[in-house]
Formats: sequence, C-alpha cells, structure tokens
Amino acid sequence: MSTPATDPTKWFTDLIKSQDPMVLWPVGDVAETSAAIAAAAAPWTKAVADITQWQLSALQAFTAPFTAAMPGLESITPPVADRRFAGEAWSKDPRYDAVARAYVAQTDLMQKALNSAPLDERSKAQWGFALRQIADALSPANNLATNPEAQQLALETGGASLIEGLRLFTEDLAKGRISMTDDKAFEVGRNVCTTPGTVVFQNELIQLIQYTPTTEQVYERPLVIVPPCINKYYILDLQPANSFVGHAVEQGHTVFLVSWRNAGQGQQTLTWDDYLSSGVLTAIDVASKISGADQVNTLGFCVGGTLLASAVAILAAKGEQKVASMTLLTTMLDFTDTGEIGLLVTDDGVKQREAAIGDGGLLKGSELAQVFASLRANDLIWPYVVKGYLKGQAPPAFDLLYWNSDDTNLPGPMFCWYVRNTYLENKLREPGATVQLGVPVDLSRIDVPAFVYASKEDHIVPWKTAYESTQLVSGDTTFVLGASGHIAGVINPPAKMKRNFWVTPEGGALRPTPTPGSTAPKRSRAAGGRPGTSGWPSERVSRSTLPHRRGTRSSRQSSRPRAATSRKRPADPTAPRPPRPALSRPTVSNRPPPVAGRALAGELSGGRRRRGAGWRTRPGAHRLSRRACRRSRRRS
Repeated sequence: MSTPATDPTKWFTDLIKSQDPMVLWPVGDVAETSAAIAAAAAPWTKAVADITQWQLSALQAFTAPFTAAMPGLESITPPVADRRFAGEAWSKDPRYDAVARAYVAQTDLMQKALNSAPLDERSKAQWGFALRQIADALSPANNLATNPEAQQLALETGGASLIEGLRLFTEDLAKGRISMTDDKAFEVGRNVCTTPGTVVFQNELIQLIQYTPTTEQVYERPLVIVPPCINKYYILDLQPANSFVGHAVEQGHTVFLVSWRNAGQGQQTLTWDDYLSSGVLTAIDVASKISGADQVNTLGFCVGGTLLASAVAILAAKGEQKVASMTLLTTMLDFTDTGEIGLLVTDDGVKQREAAIGDGGLLKGSELAQVFASLRANDLIWPYVVKGYLKGQAPPAFDLLYWNSDDTNLPGPMFCWYVRNTYLENKLREPGATVQLGVPVDLSRIDVPAFVYASKEDHIVPWKTAYESTQLVSGDTTFVLGASGHIAGVINPPAKMKRNFWVTPEGGALRPTPTPGSTAPKRSRAAGGRPGTSGWPSERVSRSTLPHRRGTRSSRQSSRPRAATSRKRPADPTAPRPPRPALSRPTVSNRPPPVAGRALAGELSGGRRRRGAGWRTRPGAHRLSRRACRRSRRRS
C-alpha cells in the first residue's frame, strides 16, 4: 500500500516517479510524442489546480469565523452543517462557533488533499478511513474544554453531570467497552428472547432450538434459521413486538433456530468445515428428523447466510435434495465490493492473523465489535462518549444495541479461512475455487427458489453486493431492497408499518415505486418455499399429524398423534382458557455421559446444568431461557 505524502518534497518526488520516463525521448512521430507529453502533464495540471483551490477554500473557511463574529455580518455566514455542532450553545457564542468552523475547515482540507494525492483508489480509501477515525476523535465536541453544551450543563447542575459522567466512565472501564444502551434494562428470557421454545439438540458447536407452535395447523416443512455466528442467536427474537421468530410461528411455521456456541478454549481449533458439518448441515438433518419432513426451508442472516449457501451447494454437489427453499438476509456471496470493511483486510494483515491464530486460537468478539463500531464512529462511539462521560447522561434502553453488545468469540482457523477465501481472495463466487468438506463448491448448482434481501443503507453488506447473490444461484430468485441499515432493515415488524421496500421479481428490474411497511410478511411467505407452480406451497397440516420435538424416541412414541387443540384466546376474557399441550422434554441423541455433560454444560455459552430440567442459563449468557416455557406450563 502506498504511503501518503508527508511533505511537498516527498509528494513531488512521488509524482515524478509515477511518470513514464519514455516521454522524455522522441518516438519519431510528433503527434504521438505530443500526446504522450500531454498525458504525462495531466496529473501535474490537476495537482496545481487542486492546490490553488485548497488555498482559496482554506482562506475562506478560516476567515469565516472571524467574519461571523463581527457585528452586522452574521447573516453572511451560514450555520455549520454538522449535527455535532447543531446545538444553540455552539452558534450563539462566537468563540465556540469559530472553533467548530475551524475544525470543519481543517478536516475538509485534509480530505481534499488526500483525494488529490497521486495514489490508487484503494490506497486513498484506506487512508481516508484512517483519516476519518483521527478527525472524528479530535472533534471539539469530544472535549470538555471545547464543548459549550457540556460546560453549560455542568454549571446548571453544580457539577453533578461531571460526577455522573465519571461514574459512567468508571463502569465502562470495568466492562472494557463503551455502553450504548442500559444493559440492566434487559434480561434474556425476561423481556428479550421470550418466544417459548425448547433446546432439542446440542453438540460441541450448536444448540438447536425448536419453538412451540401457536397455530392449530402448521406448514408441513419446517423453517431452519441460521443466524450470524459473530453475535448471539436472539437477534431475530428480541421482543414480542419485533420478533421475526414470533412472527413466523404465528404464520404457522415450525421454526428451528441455530444457537452458535461462544467459542472458548476448547473450540480454538474449529474450522469453517466444522461450522458447516456440525452446524448448518446437522441442524438441517435434526430438523428433518424431528418434523418428519422430506425437505426443510432455510433462512440465513449475514455470515449465517454465507454458511447456509455453502452448505446448500455442498448438498447439491452430493445430489441430496434436503432443502426446498433458501432465504438470504443481508448476505454476501460475491465479495467484489465489500464496502469499508474490505479496506481493513490486507494480505499482510491476514498473514499475521493466520500466524497468530490460524492453527489454533480465538478472535475475541470485542475486537469485531470495535471494528464494526468504527465504521460509523460518529453514530456508535463518540455520541455515547459525549452524552455519557461529558454530560453524565446514561444511554437509554434499546434492545437492538443490547444484542449488539453481546458479542461472541470465533475460532481462529474458522475466521482465517473465512477472511482469506471471501474478503481477500473472493473465491466463493468462483465455481470449484474452494473445497469445503472435501467438495468443490459451486454456488450455481443451487437450484432451489431463493429470496434475497438487502438494506439500502447497509454499511456492512452493500446492497448491490447482496444483489449479486441472485446472479450466482440457478433457481428462481426474488430480490427485495429494504430501507434502513444492516440490522434495523431486517428487524422491522410489520405491525408498525415503518420504512419501505422495493421488489425485484424473478430477477427482473427493480420496481421504482417503493412499497410501504416491513418485508417480514414476504420473508415469512418465502420461507415456505415455492415448489412447482402451486404458488406458496407447503400444505398446512394439522399439528396432530406432526411429531413435535421427537428427538430420538422410538418409532412407536414418535408416531403417536397429538391432540389438535386450539391455542386462540377466547373472545370473553373471563372464560376459561382452552387446554394447552404439555411441553415434552426431549431425549437428545448425542447427550454426553452425566459427568461430561456437567462439564460441557458449564462451558457451553455460559449455561449451567440444573438437575432434571434440561438447559437453564443465567442473564447475559448465550442461551435460550426456559422461563417462558415454565410459565406456559403453569398456566395450562
């Protein structure tokens, strides 16, 4: 990667070196020689013009604060167009207004200088990312001495805001991260992740959760959800009002969801292939066995979608038709344009990671969380520093940010394989370029119906990159572009009718007119698959014909019919509730011996074992709470 010019002499030398020396020698043709000289002079001409424009812009920007402070000239200078300095305290005091304008002018000047430097586009983008991190950190809004709003609040509270800010800073120092939400306001199983369900399978890498049906009839084929493995599983089941899992269950889907293990010392050597075999493919097999269906519908989110597509391609290569449909939410399969995250991935950086953890080790979830936050530092870092530490204002409760701060470690070998073959070398899109589980992977062999969703303002998965997934698979595809970002665009409950989306049916052109509301109903319908020409398919069947959470019980037990009882609440609130089916506790086929089971239970995702009660976990751990299930049994 080229280095930036540190002084005019170095910059001039680099510019000289970028020229073709043959331009100085006549080539015999006057026209060709003139054209070559003109081409060589173009960068010089542009550099001179840019420098002149910088000087004029800088002069105007630096004199603007003093001009604005002079009586009678206030109306000449427009207000600073930066929301960090939008408060009245910044504009009414000429001193702080001058500080804000000088900061904006300086950062703008540095960015223009970088844009005009004789560097390739990738190098410019990389240095631009570093420059933005420094400029954002040096904002006068982040310093008590140059933040009039924080000073005014300190005077009004008699210093109480500063004392509270110091307390918040001390708490965050102990946590090792900046608080973005009120962590005490949420508890998994109490007001987050409350959809009733049961862990029906576990191995070293995953727990598979089956959610309790709430409809009299359910679709014949179950829905297997593969969430991202870099965070906890409950992103799709935050609260009842915005739970996609709850929505899918209400629509009659039998939902199985993978809960990835928070990797610890015992999982340091797990690979990408392990995540496929012990994770995605195992979840598909277990869901098929429990439901009795010949095929399952699948949904993958973010890197979970990348894992899912790889698994489906492996099944296709083996001739196994276990998947009826595939839904990808903000997922990359083609890593040609990866946005700013790709700027942080270099060959030297990947080699260093491979040397450190490629053969065994852990990538801490806090490292990944910091990287993602730095992509939007002015949204996810510095506002919480200013409000928390300078103003003493604790962040409000926000379920999505609570999940975002609940990060997960990854095994080093798995992470290194993923980064090298996707972000660095982009091999996944090439047929046969990667060998996974001993099979050359070709995404074009995926011929099941695919529903691909992207978010328009996604800073992690650019929406045009997500669209490229429709060009890699062979089955019928529907592309939907939603509003908002990587997470908020997905977690958009239909009842609130917020945001909008655009639809590209069957690989056609994007419809220019957006549709208001959430894409959740479309995702739920797409999760049902579309075999043949029968429209939305999987015939609904009575719950009495479906074995529920059957695990590895004998065939006589697993085929025992269940009473089809209605779960709908009666119109009269005083009327007695209809009986609810009991939640049977399954037998897990690969359950370890009691002693090993207790040891594993202590490691797995922070959970702990309770005699005779399956998995029970504590707040903040990676788990499924059974409290809602116990309440359901008591009510019945």
